[in-house]
Amino acid sequence: MTDLPAANPGFLLTRCFFLWLCWLLLIPVAPAGSVELPRESNVPGGVAVIELPAADGEQQPEAWYRDRRVMVLNNANRWYAIVGIPLNAKPGKHTLTVKSSTTKRIHFTVTEKKYREQHLTIKNKRMVNPDADDLKRIRKEKKEIIAAFAHWRDTRQIDTSFILPVDGPLSSPFGLRRFFNQQPRKPHSGLDIAAPEGTPVRAPASGVVIATGNYFFNGNTIFIDHGQGLITMYCHMNRINVKKDDLLEEGQIIGEVGMTGRVTGAHLHWSVSLNNTRVDPELFLSVSK
Repeated sequence: MTDLPAANPGFLLTRCFFLWLCWLLLIPVAPAGSVELPRESNVPGGVAVIELPAADGEQQPEAWYRDRRVMVLNNANRWYAIVGIPLNAKPGKHTLTVKSSTTKRIHFTVTEKKYREQHLTIKNKRMVNPDADDLKRIRKEKKEIIAAFAHWRDTRQIDTSFILPVDGPLSSPFGLRRFFNQQPRKPHSGLDIAAPEGTPVRAPASGVVIATGNYFFNGNTIFIDHGQGLITMYCHMNRINVKKDDLLEEGQIIGEVGMTGRVTGAHLHWSVSLNNTRVDPELFLSVSK
């Protein structure tokens, strides 16, 4: 039997390195700065995703809609404006103003959407028709809530692919035309998730706590800033586990489901705001997580 020649260690090492390099080249690599964008829905209460004209290598453009600055993200080396469309927006042509090396106006179309009605009976009559002291408190709290939603933090590191903040059925969808004790009120500006009291509530993505408080209608509430005007709000909580300026990671427990404020049962009210405009949270739920 003929002896086989001894293996050359240098040859084997070179061959292994070559095979490893070929394997790496087969792995798809996302472009630097690329992020997952929310689902587009050009309706009142939805999100418009608009590609912006920009030359290769040009710095991040800035964009405004209705005199409010909007989020701009990079995906696959292209810039996109992520625009929150108000629930009261009229169907038809809308305008986005973009500033980079020049100022441009981009038009996009909003289509009609009719949201269904929801009629609720509230046992605490003051939660429907507040008295004078309640109204004084509500006006003070409204200023704090408006300031939280108007917050802006410049950053490119934004995760717009969310996980659900609590486990439970979606009990009241976004945009419902609401009636409390037969009296019309503003449309439902968030998503209600039913869950027993004490169920943990988690951050749907990384962010910074910008405010917490106990409010007349919202009960125990948390506001999280995810960057570039993307703000999330969590209401009716029994317990708040975080404080202002806390840095949060996706999935971190921020509190517990409760029944504080104006409620008919235990649940979490979750709002998502873009350019100080409440939009449908389901557009941000990731299909890949």
